[in-house]
Amino acid sequence: MEVIPAIDLLEGRCVRLYQGDYDQSQVFDENPVEVARRWADEGATRLHLVDLDGAKAGKPENWQAIAAIAEAVTIPIEVGGGLRDRDRVAALFDLGVQYAILGTAAVENPSLVSTLSTEFPGRIIVGIDARDGRVATRGWLETSDVEAIALAQDMVQRGAAAIIYTDIKRDGTLKGPNMAALRSLAEVIPIPVIASGGISSVTDLLSLLTLERLGVTGVIVGKALYTGDVVLKEALRAIGPGRWQDVPTDLGSSFA
Repeated sequence: MEVIPAIDLLEGRCVRLYQGDYDQSQVFDENPVEVARRWADEGATRLHLVDLDGAKAGKPENWQAIAAIAEAVTIPIEVGGGLRDRDRVAALFDLGVQYAILGTAAVENPSLVSTLSTEFPGRIIVGIDARDGRVATRGWLETSDVEAIALAQDMVQRGAAAIIYTDIKRDGTLKGPNMAALRSLAEVIPIPVIASGGISSVTDLLSLLTLERLGVTGVIVGKALYTGDVVLKEALRAIGPGRWQDVPTDLGSSFA
């Protein structure tokens, strides 16, 4: 299973939110590039970047920080937050980012997922952020009537490469992952599921290994890495640096 460090960007700084609340943000580092280098040096095989300003504004806002991180590390990067049209996704790939995460767009403009998955096969991930089983959008500020599992099943048909499932009520709380929700989701879709939200210890990571056979092939770790509750090198030794798919090696034609 792949352990993926999270770097949440707010006004150019590395922060963590509590249950997605922008008013409960904690700054962990003023220099996200150095944070990215640290996780790469410690053995991370991928980084998860979220443009929190972009998620709220509906368009990427931390472009400079994302570009600097993409230039500073050689491991794959996935980015979400404010990606709601084709041109911004293509521009993100031009920066050297490998995967784009669509969240709000998957709910409000699902045909965009189909279009982008065809144009950029294997590189479009759908982020499903759920509150009590229903999908939240626009930086988690709004909760829709869409059920998380129904959305995931639709995104499979539209060509999504993977689903990142975040339980908002667990995110930033260090209370452990929502195992039941992850199991229910993984059992009904054939593409990889990446767990997110609530990881507090290596024990939590080991518990997720029981779901690997169902397709939970990665886990995003945020706050616990910054507080020291999880040490990346120890986590990698405990559950391995698996990767759910190889990064495309010849990307030039995709950006034409």
